[in-house]
Amino acid sequence: MAIKSFKPTTPSRRQMTVTDYTGLSKVAPERSLLESKKKNSGRNSYGRITVRHRGGGNRVKYRIIDFKRDKVGMNANVLTLEYDPNRSAHIALVQYEDGEKRYILAPNGLAVGDVVRAGEDADIKPGNALPLSAIPVGTIIHNIELYPGKGAQLVRSAGNMAQLMAKEGDYALVRLPSGELRKVAVNCIATVGQVGNIDHENVSIGKAGRKRHMGWRPTVRGSVMNPCDHPHGGGEGKSPVGRPGPVTPWGKPTLGYKTRKKHHRSDKFIVKRRNAK
Repeated sequence: MAIKSFKPTTPSRRQMTVTDYTGLSKVAPERSLLESKKKNSGRNSYGRITVRHRGGGNRVKYRIIDFKRDKVGMNANVLTLEYDPNRSAHIALVQYEDGEKRYILAPNGLAVGDVVRAGEDADIKPGNALPLSAIPVGTIIHNIELYPGKGAQLVRSAGNMAQLMAKEGDYALVRLPSGELRKVAVNCIATVGQVGNIDHENVSIGKAGRKRHMGWRPTVRGSVMNPCDHPHGGGEGKSPVGRPGPVTPWGKPTLGYKTRKKHHRSDKFIVKRRNAK
């Protein structure tokens, strides 16, 4: 999909771009696959803010997405391609031969009227879901399971894709979008193709109000705060942070500081890390 720009009727319009939605179906979402979505504005069950800069935003409903693709051996027709406010990727409404409707992530190249299928006997074409054992080496894939039957957890955002590099024994070697090489069990399900809405990364928000519509509140730099509010605050004029490196408001190192567990249980499945030289 292309990027749409506007005539500069206001200063913000000059910079603002949006995804061109002309390829999507102009229909209401499937009501049976909608759920209400409660806002918590970054607060936990005690009412304390655990994620800053959240709140407000447009009211949205959650679309139930089929990440498991467990309707095996049955063809499904693509009825519509739709916008999903809960993710960067677009979604497709498919109807199976028995009449059941489900939402799936729409891969690049999928069109209304196409037929998709899940199972070992499915063709290698965008939208079809197969176990990694049945996918040829070198194929571009997305929507990958980490644990068999749990549902896809990897490579789900707009424009992303992974590549099946090799298969050996009970594991397949997958190269993720970050560059990480990782072992995944061969009986995990993955979908063929690249996630759609490729131009999403090129969209310019353009104005602060549009970010508020998404539920993001303003982010204030620590360097412009007072010393009582942030370790970077205070000083006359523009001041350095006054520490060996930047820190969070609570004094923990940030911006490049590694926060991943030293002994993570999935470390043994990582063949090459994303930041390896």
